[in-house]
Amino acid sequence: MNYVEAISVRHSRRTYIGVPVDNKRLNKLQQLADQYNREANLNIQLVADGSKAFDGLSKSYGLFKNVRSLIVLIGNKADTHLQEKLGYYGELLLLEATTLGLSTCWVGGTFDRSSAIVSLKDDESLECVITIGEVPGETLKEKLIHNLVARKSKPLHEFYTSDVDLPLWIVEGLKAVQKAPSAVNKQPVKFEYRNNELTAFVGPVTRFELFDLGIAKAHFALFTGCSFEWGSGGRFKRE
Repeated sequence: MNYVEAISVRHSRRTYIGVPVDNKRLNKLQQLADQYNREANLNIQLVADGSKAFDGLSKSYGLFKNVRSLIVLIGNKADTHLQEKLGYYGELLLLEATTLGLSTCWVGGTFDRSSAIVSLKDDESLECVITIGEVPGETLKEKLIHNLVARKSKPLHEFYTSDVDLPLWIVEGLKAVQKAPSAVNKQPVKFEYRNNELTAFVGPVTRFELFDLGIAKAHFALFTGCSFEWGSGGRFKRE
């Protein structure tokens, strides 16, 4: 399975079997995270057992069960594009985990940030985590949560504005963005194609929109082989 295939088959899972990910797969993910850390000046870490961040209903609101291993998304507080970078590289790691046969879920608010699952430097911020692990058959609660949170993706024309008919390669990239996870499935990322220039942006930023921007850019890049500048309004870069 490659990343493009992983995009199509992956969906969020919140109930796990309660066993940490084996060292072989965990180390492979950490090696990839180390590469991304060097590229983007981040400090993404793999944690074999971060279950204490999800212990108790008061922390996870009962949405998660038997969580053990985590991708912990950390970076420098002063980085203007921190959340977007973590969304971008976190999604690439999530897709790698999918190719390794692991299930995943982005988690922004429903975990205990004070649980000391990792040590942070004074200038660092733990922004988000991704749960990873083996899962049992989908539970009734998961199906109910999925039905409550998920909704049909927006039609393609709601993702962009353009002054001409879109080139096919942009259409293919936008189809990948349709499949990108976003906070409560809001799909806030928009694209604009004007004067032969493509940009990606989000509107008002309240909490997780910049993560969503990074995730959407990652999906677009995987399907087109090209990328965007960082930032809302970042321009498409041919590579």
